[in-house]
Amino acid sequence: MTYTLTMAADQGIRIAEDGVAEVSMTDARANLTQLIREVRYGGRPGAFTERGKRSAYVVPPDFYERAVRDRATVAFLERRAEESEDDAKAPAPTNARVLREALNAAARFAVEAVRRVYLD
Repeated sequence: MTYTLTMAADQGIRIAEDGVAEVSMTDARANLTQLIREVRYGGRPGAFTERGKRSAYVVPPDFYERAVRDRATVAFLERRAEESEDDAKAPAPTNARVLREALNAAARFAVEAVRRVYLD
């Protein structure tokens, strides 16, 4: 059997249960434009897979920019929590605990928000 580009294109992009558009690395070249359009206009992230496991993601620019800002905010809060724990003052452990609880709650909220956006 002769392998042709048409055969690879027939594989196409699969939408996973979590809403991510997936394409295998083997089929990526033939489907790259389609995947980028799915990400850009469909508003969903895309993923390249190898042996059925995701190896890289493609996301819309606004998603990436927000993720960078959110990560910077979390890093700042984590530093503040560590500084509070290192401080010898009495209320510091309470402040550190509150910050850690807030970070954990924010992480849980973020996971749920992503699920709602891409599964609804």
